[in-house]
Amino acid sequence: MDYEAVADLGPDRRRALFERTAGVESVRSTVREVVERVREEGDVALREYAREFDDVELGNVDVTDEAERAYDEVGDDVRDAIEAAAANVREFHEAQVPEDWRREFSEGRELGRRFRPLERVGVYAPGGTAAYPSSVLMGVLPAKVAGVEEVAVATPPAEEMHPVTLAAAHVAGADRVYASGGAQAVAALAYGTETVDRVQKVVGPGNKYVTAAKAEVRGDVDIDFLAGPSELLVLADETADPEFVAADVLAQAEHDPESSVVVVTDDEATAGAVCEAVDDRVGDRERADVIREALDGDASGVFVARSMSEAVLFAEEYAAEHLSIQAADDEALLDRVDSAGSVFLGPYAPVAAGDYATGTNHVLPTNGRAKVAGGLSVDTFLRSTTVQRLDEGALAALREAVTTLADAEGLEAHADSVDARFEDD
Repeated sequence: MDYEAVADLGPDRRRALFERTAGVESVRSTVREVVERVREEGDVALREYAREFDDVELGNVDVTDEAERAYDEVGDDVRDAIEAAAANVREFHEAQVPEDWRREFSEGRELGRRFRPLERVGVYAPGGTAAYPSSVLMGVLPAKVAGVEEVAVATPPAEEMHPVTLAAAHVAGADRVYASGGAQAVAALAYGTETVDRVQKVVGPGNKYVTAAKAEVRGDVDIDFLAGPSELLVLADETADPEFVAADVLAQAEHDPESSVVVVTDDEATAGAVCEAVDDRVGDRERADVIREALDGDASGVFVARSMSEAVLFAEEYAAEHLSIQAADDEALLDRVDSAGSVFLGPYAPVAAGDYATGTNHVLPTNGRAKVAGGLSVDTFLRSTTVQRLDEGALAALREAVTTLADAEGLEAHADSVDARFEDD
C-alpha cells in the first residue's frame, strides 16, 4: 500500500473520494420489482424470495418465539456480552430523551413543545447465516427508550436462524421478529403482509438492495436515511501509533469490498509506517481478500497533507461515517470538524468499541450525508408538537401584526379570524 499527497489529487480522484454513492441506482429496477411483488402478494412473495435469494424453504415468517428460546440457548459469555452492550446502549440513549416544556414568553402568551413516540417501527438487521446482534441492539433499543409501542425486527432467514441475533432481539425487547431479508423485508415492513404488521418507519443498515428498497418505499413510510458501505477516516499526526491506525483500517475494510477507508496525516513518516503496518497485518486476516479489495477502492487511501489544517479540510469535505482522531491535540482538531457520523478520540477509542459496546449508536450516515444528518438516536423515533395558549390581551398585542401580514398575503379570512374576537370593541 502506498500513500499519496493531498495536493496532487486530480479531479477524478477527488470525485471518487468526495462523491461516494451507495450503488443504489444500479439495482433500482430489480428492487422495484421485488417491492411491488411483496406489496401485491404478501407472504407468498416472501417465501418465494427466501427460496430464490436465501436458499431457504421458509416456514414461519414470524419467529418471535424462537428469539426467546435463543436467549436460553446461547452461551453464558455471549449472553453476558449482549446484556453488557445493551445496558450501555440503553443508558446512552436514555440521556437523549427530551422533556416536554412550556413557558410564558410574554404576558398571556404561553408556548411550548411536547414529544411523542411513533407507534410502530421496523428495524432491519443484516443476518442469515452471519450474526449481527449489535445491529439489532442499535435499532431496537433507541426505539424502546423513545417509547415506541411496537418494534419489529426483520432479519434474513436461514435453515437455522442464528441464535445470537435472535437472542439480541429478545434482550433489546423487540415485540416481533420476522425471518425476512433484503428488499423484500423492507417492503413487507413498509406495506404489511398477512403476517408482517405495517410500520410507520423503517430503520437499520443493509446492503445496496436494502438501501434501494428504502429509497423505493420512502414516501409511503418514513425511513432513517440511505446508508452505503462502511466508512472510516483517520486524522493522525506524528504521535499516532501506526499499528493502532492500521488495525483500525483493517477493521473497517473487512466489512465490505466497497468500504471506504482513509488515513490523512501531515507527517510523511507516519503515512509510510501506516502503509507498511497495513501490508504486514492484512495477510493474517480471514477476510484478507475483502480487505484488499476495499483498500484498493477509489474512495480509500493514505494521504499526506501539507499541514493539519489541510488534513482537517479534507476530513470536513469527506464527512465520514466514522472519524478517528489520533493526534496530540485531538480536542482542538475535533472543534474544527463539524461533519462526521461518530467521532473516536485518542489511541484507545477504536471504532470497533463503538460498533459494539460504548453505548453510542453505530447506525450512521454515509456518502457525505454527515454534512446534513446525524445517526440513529432517540430523536429518530419521536415526533414533536408545538403548543400555544393566548389570553385576550396577548392576542390583542399580536392583532395588528397578524392582520397586516394576512392582508399582505391576500388571506382575508385569516385576518377576520382575529378581528372577529374583538367585534364587541
